Amino acid sequence: MSTLAVYRNIYTEEQFQKVYGTAKDLERPPLSFRERVARSCKCSSHSIHTLLKQRIPIVAWLPRYKLKKWILGDLIAGLTVGIVHIPQGMAFALLTSVAPVYGLYTSFFPVVLYMLLGTGHHVSTGTFAVLSLMTGSVIDEHLVQNPLDRNLTGEEQLEIYAQRIGMAAAIAFLMGLIMVIMFVLQLGFLSTYLSEPIVKAFTNAAAFHVTISQIQNMMGLPLPRHTGHFTIFKTLASVFRAVHMTNIAELVISILCLMVLIPIKELNARFRTKLRTPIPGEIIMVLLTTGITFASSLDHRYNVQIVGSIPAGFPVPKIPTLKVIPDVIGDTIAITFVGYAVSVSLAMIYAEKHRYSIDPNQELLAHGISNMVSSLFNCFPSSATLATTNILESAGAYTQLSGFFTSAVVLVVLIWVGPLFNYLPKAVLACINVVSLRQMFIQFQELPELWKISKTDFSVWVVTWLAVVILNVEMGLMVGVVFSMMTVVCRTQRTQCAVLGRAVNTEIYRPVDQNDKCYEIPGVKILSYSAPIYYGNRNIFKETMCQIVGLTQEKIRKREKALKAMEQGSNMSITVVDVGIANPVYHADGCKTKSETDLEIRSLIIDCSGVIFIDIAGARLFIQMCIECQKAGMHLLLSGCNAKVLRTLVSIGIMDHLTEEQVFVTLHDAASYAEQNMDNLTRKSPMVWV
Repeated sequence: MSTLAVYRNIYTEEQFQKVYGTAKDLERPPLSFRERVARSCKCSSHSIHTLLKQRIPIVAWLPRYKLKKWILGDLIAGLTVGIVHIPQGMAFALLTSVAPVYGLYTSFFPVVLYMLLGTGHHVSTGTFAVLSLMTGSVIDEHLVQNPLDRNLTGEEQLEIYAQRIGMAAAIAFLMGLIMVIMFVLQLGFLSTYLSEPIVKAFTNAAAFHVTISQIQNMMGLPLPRHTGHFTIFKTLASVFRAVHMTNIAELVISILCLMVLIPIKELNARFRTKLRTPIPGEIIMVLLTTGITFASSLDHRYNVQIVGSIPAGFPVPKIPTLKVIPDVIGDTIAITFVGYAVSVSLAMIYAEKHRYSIDPNQELLAHGISNMVSSLFNCFPSSATLATTNILESAGAYTQLSGFFTSAVVLVVLIWVGPLFNYLPKAVLACINVVSLRQMFIQFQELPELWKISKTDFSVWVVTWLAVVILNVEMGLMVGVVFSMMTVVCRTQRTQCAVLGRAVNTEIYRPVDQNDKCYEIPGVKILSYSAPIYYGNRNIFKETMCQIVGLTQEKIRKREKALKAMEQGSNMSITVVDVGIANPVYHADGCKTKSETDLEIRSLIIDCSGVIFIDIAGARLFIQMCIECQKAGMHLLLSGCNAKVLRTLVSIGIMDHLTEEQVFVTLHDAASYAEQNMDNLTRKSPMVWV
C-alpha cells in the first residue's frame, strides 16, 4: 500500500498568510469605474466577431460544419422530426384551444429561429403538450365561449378562433419578452429552482391533465373546458354526466387510432437502436383517416368533427392582442419558467451525453426571440419538446442544421399540402395528444429508485404530482417549488453535529459513531457541522453542541468554584470536572482503553470546513460560545474557516475577544496544537483559543 509522510509546522491562519500569502495577493488590482466603462465601450473587429459568434451561434458552428460526415444524419433526423411535427402541431393546437393550422405555424417559425440562435445541437423546438395545456387553460379562463359548440355557425367559430389565437400570440409575445429581460439580467440560473423531481413530477401530472382534457374530444362530447382548481375532477364529472351524448362514430375512430398508435409507439421504443428512423405512426393515421373521412363523408353522415379549412401559405404578420397582457401576466410567468426549465434541462442532458456545452443565458435569448418573433405570425408559446428531441437525437442528428430540414417539411405542408387535411377528424388529433405523452407516463418506473436514493426528493416528487393533479397546473407548480425550498431549509436546520475522532497514526478524522477505528483525543472534543449557521438553525446548533459537550450554566458555575478553590491553594483534589462527554484514554500504542476515569475536556475544536456561510446571528453565537467556553475552562479552537466565514466573524467583532493567531488553517493543525499543548493549557489561566 502506498504511504504518505508530510512534515511541516502547525499553521494558524495568520502564519499561513504570512508564509504563502492569500488569493487576493495573486489578483490584479481592481479596475476603476472609468477603466471599466472604457473597456466595455471599446470596439474592435475581434470583439465584434466574438460577440457575433456568442449571440448568433450559427456563425460559429456553420463554417466548421463537416459536410460529408454530418449531412446525412442531419437530413434523416430533420425529415423524420418534420413528419412528426405535422400531426403533433395540429394536435397541440387543439389542446391550446386554437385552430389546428396555428399549430403548423408554431412548428415552423420557432424551429428556424432556434437553428440560428440556439446552442443545443440536439434540441427540437416547437409545440409542447404542457405549455399548450397551460396556454389553453388561460385562454379558456378569459374567453368563455367554446369554438367547438356545434350550435355556432362557421363565421362565428372563425371569430372565436381569431380572439383565441390573438390571446395565445400575446402570451407567446410576453413569454419571449420575459425571457429576453431575463437574458439581459443574466437570470438563467433561476431555472435551477425547478429541480429534477419537480420537473418530472410536474410533466407527469400535466400529462394526466392533457389525457383527461382529451376524453371529450375522443368521445365527441361538446363540453367546455374547465379551469381553476380540481380541473380533472370537474372534467370527469362532466364527461360522466354527458356520456349518453357520445358520438359513436368518433368513439370508434378514437379506439381504432389508439389500437394502432400505441403498438407503434411500443415498437419504436423497443427497437429504437435497430430502427434507422422510427415508424411515423401519427402521419400514417392522419393520412388514412383523412382519406376515409373524405370518401365516406363522415362529417355529414355521422356529425364527426373535422379540422376544417386550413389556408395555404404564410400568415400575414400582425401585432398580437397586447391589451390582454395585464390579465395574463401572472399565468405567463409560470408558463415561461416551465418552458425554459424544460428546454434547458433537455439541452443539458444531450450536451452532457455528446460532450459539448450550452449557454443557459443564450438559451434564454434564443427561446425569447423565437417566441417574440413567432407571435407576430399567430403562433402560441413554444419550447423544446420531449418527444421530438428524443427522436431527433436517436435518428442521428449532429447539429442544429437538422432544424432546417424539419422546417422545410413543415413549409411544404403550409404552402401546398395543408388544404388536404381539411377532413382530418379532431378525434384523431386527440388520440395523438394522448399517445405522445407515453414518455411522461413511464416516469412512474423511476419512483422506486428515487425512494432508495433520496426520500426527500421522493417526497418532493409526490407532493408536486399531487398538487398539480388535485389543484391545477400553475398552482401545483408553485406548491412544488415552495415545498422543495422548504426541504432545503429543513435539511440545513436538522443537520447533525458530529463528534469526530482520529484514525490511529493518520491525520484523517471521521465521526466516531460511524467508525469503530476512529478514536477521540484525550482531553479534546472535536465537533463538525456540515451546514451554514444562520438565524434559522443557530439555536439548534447551540443546543446540540451544549448537549454534547455538557456546557450548561450549572456546570459552568461548578467549574468557576473549582478554579477559585485551586487559586486559593485549597487541598481539594479535583480529578474530574464534568463538563462534557468522557473521552477515551490512549495507550502508548494508540489503542483505546476502557477506563472508568473520565478526562476533563481541555480543548473544544469546531471544524468549520462544512460551514459554507454564516450570517450575523450565527456570528454572534460564536462570540457567545467564546464567553461560555472561557467560563467553563475550555479552550475553543476553530479550524477550516473559509474566507467569507472568517470575514463575517471579524466584522462582527470577534477579535475583541480573540487574537488573529487563534484561528487554525486545518482541523489537524488545531488538533495537533491542542494535543501537544495539553499540559501548558492546564497550568495556564482559563482563556479561549480560536
